[in-house]
Amino acid sequence: MKETIIKTDKLSKSFSVGGRQQHIIKNMDLEIYKGDFTVIMGSSGAGKSTLLYALSGMDKPSLGSIRYSGEEITKMNDDQLAVFRRKHCGFIFQQIHLVDSMSIMDNAISTGMLTGQKQKKLKEKAEKLFERVGISKEMTEKFPSQLSGGEAQRSAMVRAVINDPDVVFADEPTGALNSCGVKAVLDVLTDLNNNGQSVVMVTHDIKSARRANRIIYLQDGGIMGECDLGEYVSGDKVRHEKLRKFLQDMGW
Repeated sequence: MKETIIKTDKLSKSFSVGGRQQHIIKNMDLEIYKGDFTVIMGSSGAGKSTLLYALSGMDKPSLGSIRYSGEEITKMNDDQLAVFRRKHCGFIFQQIHLVDSMSIMDNAISTGMLTGQKQKKLKEKAEKLFERVGISKEMTEKFPSQLSGGEAQRSAMVRAVINDPDVVFADEPTGALNSCGVKAVLDVLTDLNNNGQSVVMVTHDIKSARRANRIIYLQDGGIMGECDLGEYVSGDKVRHEKLRKFLQDMGW
């Protein structure tokens, strides 16, 4: 039996648009399992990013509950949620959001210092993480504007995991990258997952989705279907065909 790390109960999210309620997520029951690489897919407007932001505590649902290792985060106030996110969540976005006036090393360290970690130990930890994602020690003193898109995204990944989060949430992290950058970022996410990191990623790209062991497909704010792909193996044509057929059945 897999351990549940996130559980939703009748999760709903709606917005008021022109005086009318627009329902983005509707009464969703979902479990995210510890150590899984979970990918959320679906057509535009299906609620993918909205669900990701709710699961990570970045946005509050309209109705329903979200439990994180048994603790209900939907009852937390904004300050409590901020502390919760720092301790338990890492975030990777399509837009990288590194601070331009700081080196990529300082970007990573500043995130860790928010949780009270010592600067010296953080730098040692960050150096190992940068090396792990293929960023040299010399390059860590560069500013985000001096990096390629793929290098900047991998640097943002170091910042996302510097606090050893329980879950890394990624929202279209490869959407603005070229093919080399895409592979580098996906390799890092796969490596993190192989070392026990839980990953929840939104993507519309089938090549990116292949890295997951579990696919959740959304339609009209609900779960239309799921696909268990098992452990990722590079070049596994059977696995790729299983995902392709699943997405075809979903109308993707």
